[in-house]
Amino acid sequence: MAYNKQATDALNKFKYEIANELNVNLKQGYNGDLTSAQAGSVGGEMVKRMIQSQEQSMSSGGSY
Repeated sequence: MAYNKQATDALNKFKYEIANELNVNLKQGYNGDLTSAQAGSVGGEMVKRMIQSQEQSMSSGGSY
């Protein structure tokens, strides 16, 4: 799999924004102190928003 630094950086920024909105204390590096529910809520919200964005793009005739 090819590494795309720009995409990785964007996803990391998105992850921290979501964690902040959900009041999950996500920090760089080790996050073993988070519960599964906390970690899952961040990932789940990321997926939810990415799907919503793609659906909006597709319904407005945007490219994907």
